[in-house]
Amino acid sequence: MTKDRSTWAGAAVVCLLLAVVHTWPLATAPGMLSRNDNGDTQLNEWILAWVAHQLPRVPAHLFQANIFYPAHDTLAFSEPLIVPALLGAPLAWLGGSPVLVFNLMVIAGLALSALAGYALLYAWTGDRAAALVAGSAFAFNTHTLTRIPHVQGLHLYGLPLALLATDRIITGSGRRQWLWLALWMTVMAYTSGYLIVFGTLMIAVALVVRVREWAPRLRATLGAFAAATFCAGLAILPLAIPYQRVAREQHMVRPLELVAEYSATPMGYLAASGTLHMATWSAPLFKDPVDSFFPGIVVIVLAVVAVAAAARRRPETPDRPPALMRRRVLMLVGIAAVGFVLSLGTRTPVYGWLYAVFPPMRGLRAAARFGNLFLLGMALLAGLGMAGLSGRTAGRRLAAAGVLALAALVNVEALRAPLAFHPFEGIPRIYKFLAAYEGPVVLAEVPFYPRQAVFQNGEYVLNSTAHWRPLMNGYSGYTPESYGRFADTFWYFPEERAIQAMRRAGVTHVMVHPRRFGRDADDVVRQVDARSEFELIAIGRGGMRLYRLH
Repeated sequence: MTKDRSTWAGAAVVCLLLAVVHTWPLATAPGMLSRNDNGDTQLNEWILAWVAHQLPRVPAHLFQANIFYPAHDTLAFSEPLIVPALLGAPLAWLGGSPVLVFNLMVIAGLALSALAGYALLYAWTGDRAAALVAGSAFAFNTHTLTRIPHVQGLHLYGLPLALLATDRIITGSGRRQWLWLALWMTVMAYTSGYLIVFGTLMIAVALVVRVREWAPRLRATLGAFAAATFCAGLAILPLAIPYQRVAREQHMVRPLELVAEYSATPMGYLAASGTLHMATWSAPLFKDPVDSFFPGIVVIVLAVVAVAAAARRRPETPDRPPALMRRRVLMLVGIAAVGFVLSLGTRTPVYGWLYAVFPPMRGLRAAARFGNLFLLGMALLAGLGMAGLSGRTAGRRLAAAGVLALAALVNVEALRAPLAFHPFEGIPRIYKFLAAYEGPVVLAEVPFYPRQAVFQNGEYVLNSTAHWRPLMNGYSGYTPESYGRFADTFWYFPEERAIQAMRRAGVTHVMVHPRRFGRDADDVVRQVDARSEFELIAIGRGGMRLYRLH
């Protein structure tokens, strides 16, 4: 192995170890620990499993997932997560549980995001310690480490890598950088709809801020971005079609009133979730993981160092490294500022203006997530600040000790481990009866929750990975109108009106969860057992009962 490869392998190992530390004790039992107390975790476990299941079988029907039957394109009700699913697919094909795959993709997403931030800053500075600071600050921070249920919010590596390709196109360095840019934009699109919007706006900011730099090479620069746009557009088209179809047929547009509910606040940028900060000053400020973007004291100080260094007057020459770094600092400040303003959602008029002219914005609900651009900008600024400090520190040993201490402090500030997880006992074996059943199956699980409590279906959705039969229940980022109509009557199971409505909907099997009925559990079981149209097939964990509806 060459020295360069071994160095990059070492960086990858460090990023992986940091991901393990920040998610501890997850790595000790990734198949047995879970965050399945959160419906979003169960949804994302199901998505990863569905993609791994369906792609090798009928890829043309990838978006015709088994939930919310008989609705169509139900995978498009949430994030595609196709890239994380492909990374974890070999584990699924070898028999790994959805929980195991999800947990390992949590660790992988954090590690890869850290490595991507590292790669960008190293390409700019050649300083590995500074690159480690940038990668750590980008991947391990208040926001990412409180979003463990949302694996799409951890696979952020496309952002810094797309920015690296953008920077190289602007500076005219490297060959075929448009191809790399197209690749990373495609990776982001096939991971999350939010990411492709973030990436697009990030590139727009870079072009606007650095227009004087690329304008003399106007034709070559615009040609490269046009080629990247064309190639990425072709690659993303198969993904865009089902999402556009759902938006049209389901009227899936996020109104600004809903966006306001999921927007950040200025105080959220003072909310830190790390143990050190929570134990000293931040606890009263930390209200909601959605609204938590404090980048860390060390990161702020280093970012200020970078901005201050860039603000100093020096002779300006096109190829002078300080001049180039100054332009990069200005670009990062712009990216961070845009992320901050847009994360506030409707608290400023800017979001509404962009919402009106940029259609992809209308599919986003959580404006707060634009804070990822703020954190990206701050992390890279901190890396540049660190590179500047290490370059000015006298004494090699002192410099090495200082930069390593700062890199360690960035991680200490963010550290929340040990994180709280819940034991996963596996998917109940009773669902295997549905997988083995030779006839058609349309399953309804009861209680069949009303629309406002649809998140309670998360366990049903996850359990469907044991059989993949059509499921009337569902949980996702969007709930179709058809579900609400079914829930209006199915909720009253085992009343006659609910049973007749199930028949009309084509339900063939009913899974009863007595524990979820509370004090009415015994009465529900007696009523169902007393009806001749219900054939008891199996009794499972916790008294679960599977019936065939004749």
